[in-house]
Amino acid sequence: MFILCAFISGTSFSQTKQINQQPLTIVKYNANVDAPLTSKELGQIKEAYGDQAEQQVLSRQQRVKDIKNILRNRVVFKEVKSGETLKECPLLSSVPLFDYYVSSLTRDMVFDPATFNPLKYDFSFNSRGGGLYKVDNTNYYIIIKSQHQ
Repeated sequence: MFILCAFISGTSFSQTKQINQQPLTIVKYNANVDAPLTSKELGQIKEAYGDQAEQQVLSRQQRVKDIKNILRNRVVFKEVKSGETLKECPLLSSVPLFDYYVSSLTRDMVFDPATFNPLKYDFSFNSRGGGLYKVDNTNYYIIIKSQHQ
């Protein structure tokens, strides 16, 4: 576990200057992004984008593909068992809501990986590195994988 956090923090924080000088790799998509949106994913998009979902996402083929990649491949939930530890990392509560399209968006009162909508949060999905966040008052961590891996 410690190695995972050290890898993530090492690649996304301590080597930022070096990474920024290297050219970006081409984003590679898993085959699962070719499958249609599920009703759950469509609901997540509509929750985050509201009445702008069609204009901002659903009518844009590449944007749909990018969001399917986020939801299906790039957001991972890791439950830390008793006795395991990870380095300090930002809390989910420190991540602003992505309320640009839906001003009434609210944080979940209870965290459930099965219903969590990462599109509601302003994670840096398009940054060069990944991210690691601890879910407040739980043993869960959210890992955001870089699209350039």
